[in-house]
Amino acid sequence: MRRRLLAVLMVLMGVAALLLCLPLADAYARGRTEHLLLQRRSEAVRFADLAERMRTDADRAELSAEIGRYAQLYGAGVVVVDPAGTPVARAGTGPDAVPGSKTASEAADSLRRALTGRSTDRLPTVRPWGPSTVVLAEPVGRDERVSGAVLMSVPTGAARRDVTVRWSLIGAGALAAFAAAALVAAGISRWLMRPLLDLDRAVEGLTAGSLQARAVSGTGPPELRHLRQHFNAMAEAVSDSIGRQRDFVADASHQLRNPLATLVLQLENVEPYVTPGPGRAEHTRALDEAERLEELLDGLLALARVEAGAAEPAEQDVSRAVRERVRAWTPVFRDAGLALEPAASGPAEQGLRARALPDAAGRILDALLDNAVKFVPSGGRVEVSATRGADGWAVVRVADDGPGVREDQLGLLLRRFTRSPEHQNVRGSGLGLAIADEIARISGGRLDVAGNTPHGLVVELRLPLAPPLVP
Repeated sequence: MRRRLLAVLMVLMGVAALLLCLPLADAYARGRTEHLLLQRRSEAVRFADLAERMRTDADRAELSAEIGRYAQLYGAGVVVVDPAGTPVARAGTGPDAVPGSKTASEAADSLRRALTGRSTDRLPTVRPWGPSTVVLAEPVGRDERVSGAVLMSVPTGAARRDVTVRWSLIGAGALAAFAAAALVAAGISRWLMRPLLDLDRAVEGLTAGSLQARAVSGTGPPELRHLRQHFNAMAEAVSDSIGRQRDFVADASHQLRNPLATLVLQLENVEPYVTPGPGRAEHTRALDEAERLEELLDGLLALARVEAGAAEPAEQDVSRAVRERVRAWTPVFRDAGLALEPAASGPAEQGLRARALPDAAGRILDALLDNAVKFVPSGGRVEVSATRGADGWAVVRVADDGPGVREDQLGLLLRRFTRSPEHQNVRGSGLGLAIADEIARISGGRLDVAGNTPHGLVVELRLPLAPPLVP
C-alpha cells in the first residue's frame, strides 16, 4: 500500500511540476523571441532611415557600408529593395537566397507586408531546436510614401543558447523540486503507513493465535492513533475472554482428575466383591467409561496447555525427532502386529531443520502414530518419511494402508471429538489430531489429511524451514 500511495503522490507531483515548468519555459522562449525582435527591428529602422535619405551615390555607398558591417558583425543577411522589389543594396546571405525554401517564403510574405507600410511585429518562437534564422522586414518611408523595404535574415544562435540555458535551469529546478517533494512524500507516506503496518502485524499475530500481539506505534495522524487505542482495547478484551475460557477448561480438567482417579480406584477395589453375572458386566462397562473419561480430561488439559501458547517457536532438528519417535514406537507396532518403517523413498532426510514450538515434530508424530496403532488392522503397514518441500516447508509424512475414511469425512478428522462412524467404538478421546493440528498451527505450519492409494490414510505435517546456518 505504501508503494501505491507513493506512486500516486509521485504521479501527482510530476504532473504538477510539468504544469508549472512548461508554461514558464514557454513564457521565457516567447520573451526572448520578443527581445530579439526589438533588438533587430531597431537596426532595421536605422537602415530604413538611411535608405529613405539615399539620394546620391555617396548615400548608396554609406548604406552599403553600414549593412555590410552589420552583416559581418552579426552574420546576418540584409537586403534593401525598391517599391518594385528590386534589390538596391545587399550584404551577407539574404533571406531570399534559396528560392522555394521556407525562409524564402517567409521573406516574400514579410516583404509584401513591408511594401504596404507594415512592419514585422511577430517572429516564430525561438526554442533550442530552432528556427536557426528568422526574417523581419521594415518599410522605407511611411503610409503612402513607402519607397522600399529593408529585409533582414537574423541568425538565432545566441537566442537559442539563452533559451537552452534557461530551460536547463528550469528543468534542474523542477527536478530538484520534484526530488524534494518526493522526499517529503516518502516521509508523509511512512508517517501515514507506519501505524497501519503496525496494526496489520498485530492483527496477523492475533490471527496466528498470539494473544499478546498489540499495536505499539504511537505515530501517525490522530485518527490512526485512536484506532490503535481501540484495537488494543479490543485485543485486550478478547485475550482476557479467551484466557478465562482456557483457564476454566484447564482448571476443570485438572480438578476433575482427582475425584475421577478416586472413582476409578474405588471401582477397582469393588471388583472382587461383584458376583459373576450381569452385575460384573455392568461393573466392567462402568470402569471402562471412567477410564475413558480420564483420558478425555487428560486430552482437554493438554489442549488447553497447547492453546495457551506460552512457549515461543524455536529451531529444531526434524530429522532427528522423526528417527527417535520411529525408534520409540517400533516395539508398540510390533506388539500390535503392524510394520513401522521408512517410506520407499528412503530414510528421513538428514539435517532437516524447522522452526516450531519445542518438540512440535515429536509430539505431533506421537499423535499420528498413536492413531495408526488404533485404527490400522493387524498386519498393516505404516510408512514415515521426512523431506524438504520445494515450497519452503519441512514435510513429515505418515501413510498407512488401513481402511481409511470416506472422502467427505476427511475434513472432519481434525475437529475435536470427531470420529468417522466406522470407528466410534475405538478407544480414545477424539482429541489427538485436534491437538496435533493446534500445535502445527501455532508453530506456523499445518496438518493435511488425504486418502492413500489404493486405501488408507496419509497425514502430512508441514513446518516452516529454519533459515540456513551462517558459517
